[in-house]
Amino acid sequence: MEQATAEASPLTLLFVDDEASILSSLKRLFRPHGYKILTAGGGAEGLAVLEKEHVDLVVSDMRMPEMDGAHFLEQVRDRWPQVVRILLTGYADVGSTIAAINRGEIYRYVSKPWDDNEIVLTVRDALERKRLEAENLRLSDLTARQNEELKALNAGLEQKVTERTAALKHANELLQQGFMMTVRTFSSLIELRGGRLAGHGRRVAEHSKALAQSMGLSQADQQDILLAGLLHDIGKISLPDNLLDKPFAALAGEARNRVMEHPVKGQQLVAGVEQLANAAKIIRHHHEHVDGSGYPDGVVGLAIPIGSRIIAVTNDYDALQMGTLTLKEHTPEQALEYILGGRGRQYDPTVVNAFAALVTKNTTEAAPEHALRPGELKPGMMLARDFLHPQGYVMATAGKIIDRQLIDQLETIEREQQLTLSVYVKHVGRPATLRDADAKPAPTRLWKEVALRPAQLKPGMTLSRPLRHHDGYLLLSANYSLDDMVIDQVRQVQALDESKPMTVYIRVEDRS
Repeated sequence: MEQATAEASPLTLLFVDDEASILSSLKRLFRPHGYKILTAGGGAEGLAVLEKEHVDLVVSDMRMPEMDGAHFLEQVRDRWPQVVRILLTGYADVGSTIAAINRGEIYRYVSKPWDDNEIVLTVRDALERKRLEAENLRLSDLTARQNEELKALNAGLEQKVTERTAALKHANELLQQGFMMTVRTFSSLIELRGGRLAGHGRRVAEHSKALAQSMGLSQADQQDILLAGLLHDIGKISLPDNLLDKPFAALAGEARNRVMEHPVKGQQLVAGVEQLANAAKIIRHHHEHVDGSGYPDGVVGLAIPIGSRIIAVTNDYDALQMGTLTLKEHTPEQALEYILGGRGRQYDPTVVNAFAALVTKNTTEAAPEHALRPGELKPGMMLARDFLHPQGYVMATAGKIIDRQLIDQLETIEREQQLTLSVYVKHVGRPATLRDADAKPAPTRLWKEVALRPAQLKPGMTLSRPLRHHDGYLLLSANYSLDDMVIDQVRQVQALDESKPMTVYIRVEDRS
């Protein structure tokens, strides 16, 4: 009877703000929803209320005299960890918001001025999450007690254990769904401000996960990349609308510098969440270039996490089509050509190869063609299209077999006229080319493996296991075939910290 009464009692909300008008607005908004409403005019008064009253959720302003919201919510977390914590803040308080997230472990923050429907739904979702966590804990305790009872009961009770286990699994699935919903909500914060960013995070996340899957990355790595793709622009939350709407190529000076801060801010915003620790590293480096010319850290090659190298490609591919990267909107074909043009300088060649194969998979069934730079051509390749000189005349017709003389001519034109040329070929060879995504798998072979140091590696060797940095992120996936450039990068990564020797596992054919 007591339990039924407790469950029927209304949930209690505590609003903390030094402005009486804010408190009145919140009371008027939430009273019709059946909650018990408590208010406090500051942090100290809020703590006093919590000492006397049972509270389910607290909503605190950030800027308050004597005790700010971050300090107040930190004390609430330490003394009443079961109370759900939500922060009210302005767009200018990014640093304070990060402090509240890290110190107070808040569930969500709501920007002022708030949208009535949004804040009501946020409170409702937070209380539902708390209910699910309590239910999960209750079911866990119940399962533990029943497992002890099973020792003394007959086998007929096994069905009841199965039912309780299923209920616990369902509750855990609901928690995971709630976590993903929270991530997607954060991802949509930028997009809800309008402009051309609507759907961008979702598209980048879906393309990135598909690309990671096609490259043979593990399920855990695919999940981290999906989360990073959804949240890669969260650091732009404090930027004004006029900066969000302008193409990056049109920005200069202080405006460009502010936009370039968003990968670091994005990492800071999500790093405090345990499930997002790996995604945070990916977010920080998703604007790095493999030649070291990117930002924020200017890292090179394999020192960039593989997830960041993947999102660098998918993010720019989508941004080119939206018109938020360059001064014009690109078609999908033009966007892919742009990505191919940055292969080896801005983008990881292996990632570009896999992405191009993924994008063109349904359109290259008969005789696949690929756009290459003159420096990537090799004698023996066949032209898939006529090649036009920049002045308009045909230099070489489709079907021509490329020789060294043509390659030299094209490289001279590109160098002297400072152009970026693309040559479409039908037949491409290893290693600086794309591979047919539908090629038949090689016949099954038996392999052994040998452990080598970076100094012992040679071109043509194939990894038998994934190669990871000592910080945990993936450098190369299993089955990767090494070439001179990649071997040099592996050795550079090792040279940065000789105290942690790197072991590379290489396939060796078993002829026994």
